[in-house]
Amino acid sequence: MTSPVVLSPEVAEALAAGRPVVALESTIISHGFPRPRNLEVAFRFEQVLREAGVVPATIAVVDGVPRVGLTEEQLRRVAEDTAVVKVSSRDLAVAMAQGVTGATTVAATALLAHRAGIKVFSTGGLGGVHRGASETFDESADLTTLSRLPVTVVSAGAKSILDIPATLERLESLGVTVLGYRTRRYPGFYLSDSGLEIDWSVDSPEEVAEVMANQDALGVGSAVLVANPLPQDKQLDPDLHDRVLAEGLARAEELGVSGKAVTPFLLDHFQRATGGRSLEVNIDIACNNIALGGQIATAWAARRRP
Repeated sequence: MTSPVVLSPEVAEALAAGRPVVALESTIISHGFPRPRNLEVAFRFEQVLREAGVVPATIAVVDGVPRVGLTEEQLRRVAEDTAVVKVSSRDLAVAMAQGVTGATTVAATALLAHRAGIKVFSTGGLGGVHRGASETFDESADLTTLSRLPVTVVSAGAKSILDIPATLERLESLGVTVLGYRTRRYPGFYLSDSGLEIDWSVDSPEEVAEVMANQDALGVGSAVLVANPLPQDKQLDPDLHDRVLAEGLARAEELGVSGKAVTPFLLDHFQRATGGRSLEVNIDIACNNIALGGQIATAWAARRRP
């Protein structure tokens, strides 16, 4: 059966030649940053990889077609078209059937990257267990999707608006490997340290690639999560973060915001309440993770080269 996933010529050629490729999500473009800044940021993300000799593969669904690697026109559409919707892994088949244009979440991006044969995927923050999930059962599909896909995801931990202790517990239950990059402290997205310890730390992209190779050799079918903290001098002020988060959560509850609308609501609240500082931190987070993803993809390609 022919795959419904369409690779750009650049991505297809790089994969066929064994060159490093890194997948990038598109929800961070369509819903993570305000227009028109989001298009500028999208080009910057891809440029970080190109300057390192790595091929970027931004992923989205365009008119019902899952695309791995976007043209400039397609990237502009994802960034500028207000009708673009968020598409998670469960939504892909419906979006394809109805010809929808959608930006892919972490879950959908990981699935399509895996189908394309891309091993490394960089994002900003991971989805996870939402606060109050014991009553609402609100948990991101990122967790269960990554429990059954052998991809390596670089993120600055789970988004700090989530229940991070519960998210780490779920990752453990789901058998997802979590590695701290040069740290045993789990990062908290806007914050370099969530206050939580993790079991494993790695010191280099080559060590991550070795873990990936061992996972494959053992037939482990789940993801490797590389938790990459932002340097402390670039993080959001912790006191400001905690105050703004408390205000945002209270406001979301007051307005009845729930489900997948919570994350963009809180990100927008952070941007306004911090005078745009959180936006710049968010960009730094993504660029930091994309740069590390490129290094890991390069180390992975080198391992596989004859």
